[in-house]
Amino acid sequence: MGGVKQRKKRQRRTIRHYHSVWDVSKDVWKRIERNLPATRPAGTPGRPPLPNRCVYDGVVHVLRTGCQWKSLKTAWFGAASSIHARFQKWVEQGVWAQVFKLMLDLYDKLRHIQWRWQALDSKSVPAPLGGTHTGKNPTDRGKLGSKWHLLVDQRGAPLAITISAANTHDKRCALATLKACPVHKPRRVYRIHHLCADKGYDYTDTRLDIHKRGYRAHIAHRGQAPKPIKKRHPARRWVVERTHAWQNNFRSLRIRWAKKSPNWLALNHLAAALTLYRLAIYG
Repeated sequence: MGGVKQRKKRQRRTIRHYHSVWDVSKDVWKRIERNLPATRPAGTPGRPPLPNRCVYDGVVHVLRTGCQWKSLKTAWFGAASSIHARFQKWVEQGVWAQVFKLMLDLYDKLRHIQWRWQALDSKSVPAPLGGTHTGKNPTDRGKLGSKWHLLVDQRGAPLAITISAANTHDKRCALATLKACPVHKPRRVYRIHHLCADKGYDYTDTRLDIHKRGYRAHIAHRGQAPKPIKKRHPARRWVVERTHAWQNNFRSLRIRWAKKSPNWLALNHLAAALTLYRLAIYG
């Protein structure tokens, strides 16, 4: 009986506490904090600045809930104006892109990026306030809108994100999205790298660009009905649709309220980073 009790105690000790996407563990936060610029040198006159952790938590709260910046509670995070100003400063310094790459490296370290099969697709969202990278959405009665373009691996982990106006054709952003991946695609891990996309990418120049990047394109042909034959490969494009649904869970991305396109791209990077963190921890 004593041996059984000791084994149960050991099992209890090995249980890991997993954090939600609202916060990150101390180890991961230490990695993120290294990439954040210093708040202010010690001894500088004036009020003490907000800690970087409070600013990060406030930005995640806005991203998750979709609330306005001025709606942030001072008792929870600090002054909303300070958080928004620090957020825009980090956007200019490329901090959120670094956080996205950091989480991508963590995912690659723990789960390994599945490079053999990848998928590419875009999603349109309304942009009532307008701004850069907005245009008339042909699928929404000509209202202003924007797109995010997403490249995912075989599991659906986001590898690259770009944005464009809603009236920009998908083929014009395909090559830019492939180039936006911050991690270099290995050439000798798999003999062939496959890329799945829908009929919006069925153009000769797009297929040629995809081929030059070292992919074998699996794109449905426009104007042709699907043939009732057994497919050589199982369906794999659905993973990018699922990742779009994960991104859509962040309420700040459902409707683009940011007038500045770098701010909206930064929110997309942060949402993708949180998705990568969840995939790296939970699998």
